Amino acid sequence: MAPPRVLWIYPSLYLLSSLLLFHALSPCRALRNYPENEVTLLDSMSALADLGWEAYPNEGWEEISVMDERNTPMRTYQVCNVMEANQNNWLRTRHISREGAQRVYIEIKFTLRDCNSLPGVPGTCKETFNMYYYESNNANLWFIKESQYVKIDTIAADESFTQVDVGDRVMKLNTEVRDISNLSKKGFYLAFQDLGACIALVSVRVFYKKCPLTVLNLAQFPDTITGGDTALVEVHGMCVNSSEEFEAPKMYCSADGGWLVPIGRCVCKPGFEENKDVCQPCRPGTYKASATDAYCTKCPPHSSSSQEQAVECACEKGFYRAETDPRSMSCTRPPSAPENPISTVNETCVTLEWSPPRDTGGRGDITYSLHCRKCSGDGRKCMPCGGSVHFVPRQFGLSSATVLVTDLQPDSNYSFTVESQNGVSDLSPTPRGTVVINVTTSQTVSVVLKERRSKDSVTLAWQGPERPNGAIVEYEVIYYEKNQREQNYTVLKTRSNMMTVDGLKPGTTYVFRVRARTDGGYGSYGGEIELETSHEDVFAIGDPNQSTILAVSIAGGIVLLIFLVTCFVVSGRHCGYIKAKQDPDEEKMQFQHGRVKLPGSRTYIHPHTYEDPNQAVRDFAKEIDASNIRIERVIGAGEFGEVCSGRLRVQGKREIYVAIKSLKAGYSDKQRRDFLSEASIMGQFDHPNIIRLEGVVTRCKPVMIITEFMENGSLDTFLKKHDGQFTVIQLVGMLRGIASGMKYLSDMSYVHRDLAARNILVNSNLVCKVSDFGLSRVLEDDPEAAYTTRGGKIPIRWTAPEAIAYRKFTSASDVWSYGIVMWEVISYGERPYWEMSNQDVIKAIDEGYRLPAPMDCPVVLHQLMLDCWEKGRSDRPKFGQIVTILDKLIRNPASLRELANSSACELAKMGVNLAGHQKKILSSVQSLQTQGTHVQV
Repeated sequence: MAPPRVLWIYPSLYLLSSLLLFHALSPCRALRNYPENEVTLLDSMSALADLGWEAYPNEGWEEISVMDERNTPMRTYQVCNVMEANQNNWLRTRHISREGAQRVYIEIKFTLRDCNSLPGVPGTCKETFNMYYYESNNANLWFIKESQYVKIDTIAADESFTQVDVGDRVMKLNTEVRDISNLSKKGFYLAFQDLGACIALVSVRVFYKKCPLTVLNLAQFPDTITGGDTALVEVHGMCVNSSEEFEAPKMYCSADGGWLVPIGRCVCKPGFEENKDVCQPCRPGTYKASATDAYCTKCPPHSSSSQEQAVECACEKGFYRAETDPRSMSCTRPPSAPENPISTVNETCVTLEWSPPRDTGGRGDITYSLHCRKCSGDGRKCMPCGGSVHFVPRQFGLSSATVLVTDLQPDSNYSFTVESQNGVSDLSPTPRGTVVINVTTSQTVSVVLKERRSKDSVTLAWQGPERPNGAIVEYEVIYYEKNQREQNYTVLKTRSNMMTVDGLKPGTTYVFRVRARTDGGYGSYGGEIELETSHEDVFAIGDPNQSTILAVSIAGGIVLLIFLVTCFVVSGRHCGYIKAKQDPDEEKMQFQHGRVKLPGSRTYIHPHTYEDPNQAVRDFAKEIDASNIRIERVIGAGEFGEVCSGRLRVQGKREIYVAIKSLKAGYSDKQRRDFLSEASIMGQFDHPNIIRLEGVVTRCKPVMIITEFMENGSLDTFLKKHDGQFTVIQLVGMLRGIASGMKYLSDMSYVHRDLAARNILVNSNLVCKVSDFGLSRVLEDDPEAAYTTRGGKIPIRWTAPEAIAYRKFTSASDVWSYGIVMWEVISYGERPYWEMSNQDVIKAIDEGYRLPAPMDCPVVLHQLMLDCWEKGRSDRPKFGQIVTILDKLIRNPASLRELANSSACELAKMGVNLAGHQKKILSSVQSLQTQGTHVQV
């Protein structure tokens, strides 16, 4: 190939590049800063030497060197054999390595002469040229057949020039970009075919796109070559300095070189915090214990950090942090000694009490342990009590400041050491705070018989203890007939050490026992003494007076016996305790808290019918040991306290997930009764669509109600999160479950009064369960949802008209509320009546307005809603009928295909007068539609 020519003078027809020398080429070279997401493989404008491309035939394309304004040579190729027919001029680049790119772009800048501006040229003049490529792993091919090339495109000029343009220096530079996809070999050759045009190739640039290196969410994503066509390339990021994966970071590189869809993230390691996509160490005086913590925080009280990068703060001298304490907790110290010890002796038992330590050390986990020693009379020698002494509830790890000690020996001295401790006591080298309580158990009373003279009395005398535990206040005498202690015994008290017991039966043996009481409590009973009263004279059979007395006595006894038996039978029947054998087919009736029950049925019992509300809890709710409950996280708040999720350990079974409602501290007795009333109600229900009560915790604080855990939360929130994601059959299945649960409640004569989607809970299997059985409804969190009447607050949008007007709550009013729930479910959690005020809702319903069918609502379901919203209570379906209707729809899905179309005409058919406030209703609904709300009108 001939060396390139340097142009200083413009030939008239042959040379085209002159048009661009000073006005086009120089700006092209000056603007060589390409976007950062483009990688250039070939740029003819940046060549410092000859391009050396292959041209054939030789008289075709020609390389021209042009001087720009700075006298810097620039290379370009041109061809203009327009005077000769049948042109086929090829120009081929050298081998271009694709560097792993699957898709490359070719940007060409060129000029093209208008054939009409060339005088005398034949009709074969062209104003286009072709561009081809050939893939190859060989970088030194010297010949490629024309048939081996793959055509990229035919290139036409948007702007062509004429001879006049040359004179006026009007520059017509064309730029075209084409791409090649799905490249797989090491590289390729580009080729340009001229078929008889007047062209100058000013610039050829070959490049591919990449997603440039970036840092996002503390993860670095490297330069990434885009994929072929429109495919996204998944790229995994590497966590930057001092960070670690929280969730595997990744992004997608798009075909145009942009990053899309960031997923996952890195977090700064303990001791570091994020600052502008880097992790910097925590400053002295701050710390970060966990990677999931966002920022370094100030050291808690009684701790400090003197260096950077602290993961926890060291405790000050004398303060400690237990292994289980969170790093954010203040350092604490052991408690001081218990105070104000008190002992109360009762025979060989003693009750020990004390006050909590004045200084708890800053902790709330105070416990107490007792150590017992038995001492000699002079107190000089003491020995451990051993295992014969028992402590109730236990000896070590007491949470309450009282304990009962039993099985002590009488007339003995004991020393009890009460030790207070908390979670850091084992970490402190100093002795624990203790208080000592010394106790002397009471001696027994020696009883001797002084006199026995009467057939109905005996006289006793006794000697008091030698060393009583304080001054003797009184003596207690108990006696009973021999072998009948469990049935009947009598207690007498006296301050003297002598007593005559009267009113005894003649000829009967009695057992007597005596004990002393001092200021410190009762002593132990003395040994049992058996005494027999003298025998009474026998009546003479022939004595008429005695016979009369005997007859009267016998008759009186018979009458008394009949009376007692009658009372017993009547009382037994009233209380339900008679267990007489009856015919199993005989219909029986039973009284229970004022209600009449037929056998085989269950009736709801209101907790307020109990004189003692605690008895209702004991009757219907299982008491759970608090140690079997593990609280894991807070999931909400109720009227009385927090609602948490956790696990319940059931003996012999695996742990189960539960929801835990706790009663907040500082509650009143009424609040406690109201809180536990929900458990008293819930515990009476056993149905798969009613929230199940697991039990209660009432014997320790906090008081808790434990129910099954519903993973998906309330129905209204769940539907809003999954708008449009369920089939109609799935929605009908949810409604069927709610109706089944309400049928069960209705059969038990329970009226819910607040049936709404917010009070329906959904588990992981999409089973819906009715909840919220509290007697005190939580409506204050939504002021618009409640309407205050004299009887309290009512959820207007869900409540039947008669319940609003007259507070007549029945199962029929629950059916009305169920119709609103149906509307909520089909509309995926829309607010009933939208933004209408409560007063507008009441007025509209009274004038016959009913909610229109939601979007995509089957006709049969909307008709069932309208049936539930009949004004007359007796005209509404029963829950049993609703369940039957929904079962038929589930078995026949074709019946759900016809969709309702709530138009203004249909609203009028439902009794809507579009005058007055009704127009305002319709305009409100239409306004909501224009805002994008799913409301069909």
